[in-house]
Amino acid sequence: MITFELDGTEVSVTDDSGSLLDALREQLGCRSPKDGCSPQGQCGCCTVLVDGAPRVSCVTPARRVAGRSVTTVDGLDPALRDRLVEAFVDNGASQCGFCTPGILVRLAALADRRGDPDETAVRSALLAHLCRCTGWHSIVEAACSALGSAPVPAPAPARDPLLAAWRAALEGPAFQSSGPPTVLGRGGFADDTAPPDALVAVPGSDGSPVVAPTLAEARARSAKVQGRNSTVALRHPLAVPEGEWALTLRTTWVEPAYLEPDASWCGPGGRPASALANGGAFGGKRRSAVGPLARRLADEHGRAVRVLFSREHAVRHGPKRPPIAAGVRADGSGVLRVARTEQTFGLDVFRARVAAVAPGLVVEPVDVAGPPVSSDLRGAGWVEATVLLAVLGARAEGRGGPDTPIEVTGPSGGRARARVAADGAVRVEVFAGEILDAVTLRSYCLGAVHQALGWVWSEGIAVDEAGEVHDLTIRSFGILAARDTPSVEVAMQASDKWPVNGSDAVFAATAAAAWLAGGLGQDWPTQRGRRSPPSARSAP
Repeated sequence: MITFELDGTEVSVTDDSGSLLDALREQLGCRSPKDGCSPQGQCGCCTVLVDGAPRVSCVTPARRVAGRSVTTVDGLDPALRDRLVEAFVDNGASQCGFCTPGILVRLAALADRRGDPDETAVRSALLAHLCRCTGWHSIVEAACSALGSAPVPAPAPARDPLLAAWRAALEGPAFQSSGPPTVLGRGGFADDTAPPDALVAVPGSDGSPVVAPTLAEARARSAKVQGRNSTVALRHPLAVPEGEWALTLRTTWVEPAYLEPDASWCGPGGRPASALANGGAFGGKRRSAVGPLARRLADEHGRAVRVLFSREHAVRHGPKRPPIAAGVRADGSGVLRVARTEQTFGLDVFRARVAAVAPGLVVEPVDVAGPPVSSDLRGAGWVEATVLLAVLGARAEGRGGPDTPIEVTGPSGGRARARVAADGAVRVEVFAGEILDAVTLRSYCLGAVHQALGWVWSEGIAVDEAGEVHDLTIRSFGILAARDTPSVEVAMQASDKWPVNGSDAVFAATAAAAWLAGGLGQDWPTQRGRRSPPSARSAP
C-alpha cells in the first residue's frame, strides 16, 4: 500500500506500479485531474501539486508520492481558487472545461512562487499545457486579473446562462454549459460519470476491445504501445492539378486535436453516455464508435462497461481534415482535389459545400492511403474554397501582403473581417446577429483565430505513403502554444438580427488573411520546422 495526503486527508492506494493519475482516478475516484494524452505527459490536463510543486500526474509513479502531500484543484486555497474561477468565467477562459483544472493548479503554484506574475510569466507557465478551445488570450487575461498582475476590471455585468449556452450551441455546434462547475472540470465528461464498479474496455492491438475489471489490467492485456514524437516529415498526399493557375494550395493531414479522448459508458439495455459531453470536439467525435461499443459490451457482459480510447488510438483511427490540392484561375474556376481514404465520411457533403460557395471549382476525389477523413470537421470544404476565392479576390483588387483585410460570409450568414499583420497580430470584426452573450462569442472567436493560425502556420501530422500515422503524441500536432500565439483583437458588431454562427467565418477569414500576410506559400503549414511563428517575435 502507498499512503499519502490528498487535499488534506490521508489516503492509501494499492501499489500496482501505476501512475499517480491512475491512483487518483481509478482507486480514489478523484475526477478533477483529467487524462488527455493517455499518458504522454504532454497536455497538462492531469496536473496536480506534489508538496506544493506542479507535477504531471500521468507520468508520475504513484509510489513516488508515498508520505507526501498531493493537491488537486479541489484542495487549493479556497480564496485563490475562487478568484481564479471567477476570472475564468468572466473572461470566457473555459469552454469545454477539460483542460482548466490542471491549468488552475499550475496558476496557483505560479502565484505561490512569483507573487504577482506578469503576462510573460503566465504564458511561460502555460507552456506545460494545451488548450484547443479558447485560443489562450482569455486564459492569460483571466490569470493576470486573478493573480493581481493586471488592473482589476470593473465588476462584470450579470450574464444570462441561457443566452450564454445559446451562443455556445451556435458556435460549437453542441450543447455547452459555462460557469464555475465547468471551469473546475465538472462539465459531465463521460468517463467522470461512469459507475465505479464498471468494467473497462480499451482497444486491443488488433482493434478489438479488451475488457477487464480495471483500467490498468485492460491496458496490460491490450499490449498498448506508447506513442512517441515522430521524426517523419510532413507529406502532402495530393499533387496540384496540372494547368495554368492564378493560385495554388496544398494542405496535409490535420488532427482535430480535441483534448478529451473518446470515452463512453453504458449499462445493459441503457443509453450510452455521450462522447461529446460538454463540447462538440470540432466535429471529430460525431461518429465516434465508443457509444455503440459501450452499449454492445454492456449487453454482452450484463453490467456497466466503460470504453476508453487512448490518445494513440484516437489519432490512428479518428477522422482528419481532408487534405486538398487546388488550382484556381483568375475567374474563380479550377480544380480542387480532395483526399479520399478507405474510410471517408461525407464526401458528397464536402462537394456540395464547395459548390455552394465556389461553383466554378470542380471537386475531384483522389484515392490515397491514410486515416479516415471527414466533412464533419469544422467547415471542411466551404472554408478551403472560400479561402481560395477570398485571396484571389484580394489580389485581383491589387491588395495583398500583411494587414490586408479579408471579409468572409459563412453558410449561416455570419460574417467576419480579419487582417493579420507582419508580426502575426490579428484584428477581427465579427457580425453574428444578436450577440446574446459577448463573453461567449468573443471566446469562440479567439479560439477560431488560434485554430486558423495553427492550420496555416504549424499544424499537421505525418502519414507515410502506406497510410500509417506516425505523429501519435499530442505535442506533435503543431498546435500553437500560449507563448507563440500573437495578440488578437476581436470587435463584435451588435445587431438585432437573429443570432447566427460567427466563429466559423472568423476561422475562414483569419486563415485567408494569415496566408496572404505570409506570402501565399503553396503548402500548408507554411512555417512548420521554424523555431517559432512570427507571433513569438512580438509577444503581445
